[in-house]
Amino acid sequence: MSILARSNDALKINPPPTTVQHLTRGGSDWLWAVTALDLFCLLAVVGLAYVAPKGEKIFHYLFIVTLLVGTISYYTAASDLGSLAINVADAVISHPGPRQVFYSRYINWFVGWTPMVIAVGLLSGVSWATILYNIVLTWIWIASWLAGALVASTYKWGFFAFGLFSELLLITSLLHTGTITAKRVGIVKHHSMIVGWLSFIWLIYPIAYGVDDGGNIIRVTSGWIFFGVLDILSTLLPTFAILILSRKWDYRALNLYFTQYGRVAQAGEFPEKSTTAGDNAALANPGAPAAADPLARVPTPKDEEAAPAA
Repeated sequence: MSILARSNDALKINPPPTTVQHLTRGGSDWLWAVTALDLFCLLAVVGLAYVAPKGEKIFHYLFIVTLLVGTISYYTAASDLGSLAINVADAVISHPGPRQVFYSRYINWFVGWTPMVIAVGLLSGVSWATILYNIVLTWIWIASWLAGALVASTYKWGFFAFGLFSELLLITSLLHTGTITAKRVGIVKHHSMIVGWLSFIWLIYPIAYGVDDGGNIIRVTSGWIFFGVLDILSTLLPTFAILILSRKWDYRALNLYFTQYGRVAQAGEFPEKSTTAGDNAALANPGAPAAADPLARVPTPKDEEAAPAA
C-alpha cells in the first residue's frame, strides 16, 4: 500500500443533497485540480507583485483578488459545498428530477470578474464612469443568471435573456468605447488582443449556461468541466497576458502611475512639497526673510483706501 495513497472523501464528508443529478467523485477531482491551478497562479502573481516596479503594481493587485476569489470558489465546489437542490423546469427523460445547482460559481463570477473588468478599463484608458458602467453591467449579467438558475419554472429564461442582454452591452462597450480610447494611448493592438479574446470566451458562456443550469441537458459534472475550462481561458490566460504585455506600456501615458499622492499622469508640482521645503529652509536659516506665501491675498487699491491712516 502506498504511503501517499490519494483519496478524495469530499462527497463522503459533505454528501450531496438528495438529488438525482449531483456532483460525482470524478467531478470533485476535476474541481480540486482547478483549485490547485488557481492557487499556483495566485502565488505566482503575489510573487511578481513584490518584484514589480514601484508604482506599477495596479494590475497585480487586481488579479490577486480575482485569483483568490477563484481559488476559494473552486475549493468550495470541490468540497461539495455552496449548492442547492433545484427542481428543474426542463427535466429531460435522461436527466429527471431535481438538480444540484452551485451558487458558489456565480459568486466567483460576480466578485472575481469585477477586477478583470476594471483592469481592461484601465488599460484602455476609458473614463471612470465607463468603468463603473461596465462593472454594473457585469453584476446584472451574473445576478440575472443566478436568479434564473434558482427558478424552477420556465420563467428562468427571462432572467437568462436579461443577463445575455447585459453581457452584450458589456462586450459592446469594451470593443467600441475601449478601442477608441486605446488608440489615443497607443496600445490598441494589445487592447484588441486581450478584449477580443475575452469577448470570444464570454460569448461561449451562454451556450454553457443553456446546456447546464439553464436547459438541464448535460449532467452536473459535465457542466463543471465545461465551465472550468471557460474560467481558465477567461481568467488565467488574460491575467498573465496583461502582466506580460504591461511591461511594454507607459504607465504615465495610461494615467496609471501611482505615487503617494495618488494616480498621476505626469510628474507635477504638489503644494505639500513646496510648503514643507519652505518650512525646512526657514528652520535652517532663522535670519533669512520669510518666503512669500503663494496663497496669500494681494491687497487691492480699495483695501489701501479703507485702511485707517497711521
